[in-house]
Amino acid sequence: MRNYIGTPLKKEIEIGGRTLSLEIGSLAPRALSAVLAQYGDTIVLATICTGKVNEDIDFLPLTVDFKEKLYAGGRISSSRFIKREGRPSEEAILSARLIDRSIRPLFPKEYSNEIQVIITVFSVDQENDPAALAVIATSAALSLSPIPWNGPISTVRVGSRNGNFILNPRESELEFSDLNLVIVATRDRIVMLEGEGNQASEEKVLESVSFAQADLGKIIDLIEEITKERGEKKEKTEGLSTDEKKAKKIRKFIAENLFNQLTPNTVSSDEDLTVRFKEKLESELGEEFTKKELSKILEEETRIFIRDKILSGKRLDGRKVDEIRPIDAKVGIFPRTHGSALFRRGETQIISIVTLGSPALEQLIEGMTGEETKRYMHHYNFPPFSTGEVKRIGSPGRREIGHGVLAERALLPVIPTEDKFPYTTRVVSEVLSSAGSTSMGAVCGSTLALMDAGVPISNLVAGVAMGLVSKDNKKVILTDIAYSEDSFGDMDFKVAGTDKGITALQMDLKIAGVDPDTLGGVLKNAREARLKILEKMRSVIAVPKTVLSPYAPKVEIVRVDPSKIGEVIGSGGRTIRKIMEKTDTAINVEDDGTVSITGKDPELCQMAAKWIDGLTREIKPGEIFEGTVKRILPFGAMVEVLPGKEGLVHISQLAPFRVANVEDVVRLGQNVKVRVSETDAQGRLNLSMNLTESSPPKIAPRPFRDRRQGRRS
Repeated sequence: MRNYIGTPLKKEIEIGGRTLSLEIGSLAPRALSAVLAQYGDTIVLATICTGKVNEDIDFLPLTVDFKEKLYAGGRISSSRFIKREGRPSEEAILSARLIDRSIRPLFPKEYSNEIQVIITVFSVDQENDPAALAVIATSAALSLSPIPWNGPISTVRVGSRNGNFILNPRESELEFSDLNLVIVATRDRIVMLEGEGNQASEEKVLESVSFAQADLGKIIDLIEEITKERGEKKEKTEGLSTDEKKAKKIRKFIAENLFNQLTPNTVSSDEDLTVRFKEKLESELGEEFTKKELSKILEEETRIFIRDKILSGKRLDGRKVDEIRPIDAKVGIFPRTHGSALFRRGETQIISIVTLGSPALEQLIEGMTGEETKRYMHHYNFPPFSTGEVKRIGSPGRREIGHGVLAERALLPVIPTEDKFPYTTRVVSEVLSSAGSTSMGAVCGSTLALMDAGVPISNLVAGVAMGLVSKDNKKVILTDIAYSEDSFGDMDFKVAGTDKGITALQMDLKIAGVDPDTLGGVLKNAREARLKILEKMRSVIAVPKTVLSPYAPKVEIVRVDPSKIGEVIGSGGRTIRKIMEKTDTAINVEDDGTVSITGKDPELCQMAAKWIDGLTREIKPGEIFEGTVKRILPFGAMVEVLPGKEGLVHISQLAPFRVANVEDVVRLGQNVKVRVSETDAQGRLNLSMNLTESSPPKIAPRPFRDRRQGRRS
């Protein structure tokens, strides 16, 4: 049993005006390491277990699972049939990916044991983010464990409002924040950045990192304090050993038969050289060496070769370090979709398709803290043919979900509000060819497709992936990294934004962090590249189309007094069904009185809107309407003054003279002008065909009769 099990220890500090506590020794005694973390009333448990060494893989077999529990927010699933938690939600997947990207760069390359990190959310207070707290708990658990790991790390979230930064903003504060940035760092280096901004400047992002530095240090102090008291001795790691004589033979073959044949004309930076040379190497030297030995040395040599070229200012395809691959784009690809665009950068090719729907088609999301809706969605698909591979096709993986949400967040700041564009909008980006930076290609494709669909976005958004290669004190920042530069570089930093500022960013590292100066240089170069890409996109389509696709639904919005919703729906839904049948529309009524009308014919949609407006509008005495006689009664006529709204013209109000028979004055279906006399206590209309106030009606003159003809029989 490890030295801290059975002897609980709890440490706490103040961060952002709230207490952060870490506790060990009380829960999950069979796990290799377990830490209970609390911030406000949000509580998570981070557990870590390791498995056997897997010698057949050349990557770190790390798995992170973020387990959301509905009980954490005091909720039971709204599903009638399934009450227990099922597959992870989108938010849970994003949280797991955030933790993975934060801790993965700090493991030794030689370590190949299976590692499983499980985060269990026990309590959420709807104010403090469990994902950021989970990073801290995981950092503490790894630091306490015998697993070799070059931590600890700490994390905070930074918001901004009215020019002032907010440390760990509450959920209520994030609603009004123009910046939402998660910063993960060691004591002096940034390990991971992720977030979105309302076209935030590069300077503001850098200032937010500086703002967070002191509190990041406090959290590291807390983890180091608890580790000093109860941490275990770290295991030693050993890499795969290959006889040096044998290794030299492999390296010589690679240098003479592979790399010396490479020129900008024979290779593209979009290509994975290890895949290209692997078969040849195995066919020539497969009898002397194992596949793993050949693969390991080929990867090492390829990495050295590519990095040395870049450090000397050269890229595999001959581009300059700040040069973007050739861009080609077009819109209106498909005739029946509501909007579409093709975006190509180098060998990366994306098609983005827009579909517009009624407000009733918003996505309903159920989470630990309740239900919310989403009216703009972006889905990213990465089929195996995009990399020329054969793979099983299943439901979207974590990577597809993560890339889809990143591109979605990049566009959100420019998506029109519901009152300006009352549609639910779904964008699907299909990756047709992957050669690096597909998620940023999806950002560009989405922007063009939305404009082609006529969605009035406020600005164009473009994205670019930035890279870094460093050795000793030398650093080279790369613009628009491609496949091999991503695989063998130190950084994949995705930055999306407009010409005004950043809308989304995500930094993944393969090294143990970067300093603020390097971060500033990357953001500066990313902005320069983004402006060039935006210029190219504007040459394809400069402003959103003013007319929607003829195949897109038409939407009308009517806002009614919530107290009059019953009049729209009618008894047993009779009224609303009648409106939908007569106008061939779909109508959705919200509790706040918002009525959305969706149909194919704009005139019928407007007719339904007028109908609903007539049902709920306040009709005042003295108003004059052109109405239609709908029913003849012995004591008067029922006249429809507005769609679905009828009133009674009493027989005494049919004419300025006394009427004996209603049908002597009006007939069924006749159009007549009426004046509103009053609305009674039950909301019924009393009408008059006497359009002006007049004296009491006179007796109508009798019809002329020739007395010589005698009486009628």
